[in-house]
Parts: sequence; structure tokens; C-alpha cells
Amino acid sequence: MKKYIAECIGTATLVILGCGTAMLVGCDAASGSGYLLTALAFGLTIVAMAYSVGNISGCHINPAVSLGVLLTGGMSGKDFIGYVVSQCVGALAGSGVLALIFNLGNVKDMTGGFGANGLAGVNGSAVAGLVVEIVLTFIFVLAILGVTSKKANHGSFGGLVIGLTLVVVHILGIGLTGTSVNPARSFGPALVAAISGNAAPLAALWVFIVGPLVGAALAAWAYKALEK
Repeated sequence: MKKYIAECIGTATLVILGCGTAMLVGCDAASGSGYLLTALAFGLTIVAMAYSVGNISGCHINPAVSLGVLLTGGMSGKDFIGYVVSQCVGALAGSGVLALIFNLGNVKDMTGGFGANGLAGVNGSAVAGLVVEIVLTFIFVLAILGVTSKKANHGSFGGLVIGLTLVVVHILGIGLTGTSVNPARSFGPALVAAISGNAAPLAALWVFIVGPLVGAALAAWAYKALEK
């Protein structure tokens, strides 16, 4: 149970700091500063969580990562289900905290949807969004599988490598889909946005569930093939 609680806390923290930063600074392509700040917020949160709850749960805080670990034999089906449920609960909790803070403080949400993902950057194309999320998740999960492999010799720098990979993935993906690579991170904000009166993010939510899961499965397959 402790590892499930750790996953819940980690995912909630990721949503609060990552999506919360996006809500505050926006993602203005004209200046690029919002891109960088949001990318750093997500990546540095992963670094912080890796060194705080990583020794408890492995710090997946992402159903796509858990799927990659499952398919490479790193966890049981029972734990996979427990992790995914915990991650989704954490994402909802994190989004709820943001809703409370922004509503009580009457703070403007620059994203218009609690940092939820969307397809505006790809002109509404679900196919393009799927490709973006599959490719970015493939890169992210492949890096995680490599860094956390028993053959890897990264010492205490594994969490930093993973966090920086997420930063790079966000720098490219934010302008296209807002960068999900994490179904739970997309689910929480989309649902809270819908509850708050903006149901638009729910319409494209399937892209940010299917894309990352397919990308993770491909990364697991590629890693197993390359590791032989």
C-alpha cells in the first residue's frame, strides 16, 4: 500500500507543479518563455519525486511508464493496476488543489483548462496528436527503461537523466499537444476542467490516453529487442 500512496502523492505533485506553472505563465509561442518554464516545472518535479519517493515505488507517476515496466517484466499485473489507479487518483487530487487555489485566489488560468492537453497546436488533427504523443512517449519511456536497467551504471544520476529527458520532450511537445506522455496527467485536469464548465478537453482526452500507452508499449518492445 505504501508504494500506491507514493504514486498518488508523486502524481499529484507533478500535476500541481507542472500544470500549475502552465496555468500561471501560459504557453506563448511568441516568446517561448512559457514553454521553457512549464517544461522545467514538469522535468524538475520528476527529479524531486525520483529522489523522494523513488525508493518506495520507483516513481513511475505515469501509467505509460508503468506499462513499459510491466511489459519488460519489472512489475506484476496486480501492481500495474494498483499503480494506475493511484496515479489517476493523484492527478485528480492535484487538479482539485489547483482548482481550489485558483478559484479562491481569483487567479486567471492562462491555459483555460487547468493545464489540460489539447490539439490546437496540430490544428485539431487527432492523427497528428496521436503521432506526437506516441513518438514523445516512446523517447521518454525508452530513456527510463535504459536508465533503470540493472545493466545501467548511472549511480545516483538516474533521476536527473529522466527529469531532463522530460524537459526536452516538453520543449518540443508543448506547442503541439501541450505534451502529455502521461495519461493520468491528462485525465485529472480534463475532468476537473469539465466539472468547472469547460468540457472541451474531454473530447480529445482519448488521444492522450491511447498515444502514450502505444508509445510506451513500443518503447518496451524496442528496449527488449535491443537489450538481447
